[in-house]
Amino acid sequence: MRDSWRLAVGTLTAIRVAPPGRVDRSTARGAMLLAPLAVVPLAVVVGLLLWAGGRADVPPLAVALVAIGVLAAGSRALHWDGLSDVADGLTASYDRERSLAVMKSGTAGPAGVVAVVVVLGVQAAALSSYVGSWRHALLAGVLVCLSRCALWLVCAAPVPAARPDGLGVGFTSTIPLPVAVLGGLLLGVLPAVLVVLLVLRCARRFGGVTGDVMGASIEVALAALLVGLSWL
Repeated sequence: MRDSWRLAVGTLTAIRVAPPGRVDRSTARGAMLLAPLAVVPLAVVVGLLLWAGGRADVPPLAVALVAIGVLAAGSRALHWDGLSDVADGLTASYDRERSLAVMKSGTAGPAGVVAVVVVLGVQAAALSSYVGSWRHALLAGVLVCLSRCALWLVCAAPVPAARPDGLGVGFTSTIPLPVAVLGGLLLGVLPAVLVVLLVLRCARRFGGVTGDVMGASIEVALAALLVGLSWL
């Protein structure tokens, strides 16, 4: 459990932790299961920023953008990089190997930039409605944690890896199907449907999923969660 916790925190946040003593399939599975808890410190910071921004009478959209920026920095912007790479890979070519090569290059193309701008814009617009009330700020922090349940869907046992190398290959297919279903229930209808559609599309185009798909799923799920509960 300790190794899984260290792997989860070290992979999903910028918080410094001791490296895990052992990394195998069991450790990776535990890390994915602990993913929602691993980002609690980041969720707390987001909630505090939203609450303090409202108390200071700062424009809600500005507070939301700062909170998203802090959240991105707290995860080394790894998920945003994944979203950009997936968008570029899906639009680069119908050839699987060419698409995977584009995703691995690390450069952001037009599709990747647009995807990041759109999803970030949706997140910021929705998150601005959570500014002020401590209850709303608390809810936003909870949603940050819940968005990591998207990993349970992407890493579900039936979903293969797109390639034999990369950051995500050790986590792929580690989550039992019942746990993945539970993750979908925790996310709710819209976020779960969007993540499943993303996984299916990537599996069809790339032959499976990568670490980039995992990162993209988190940002898409968070956007959907924030929009879905913004009416509160």
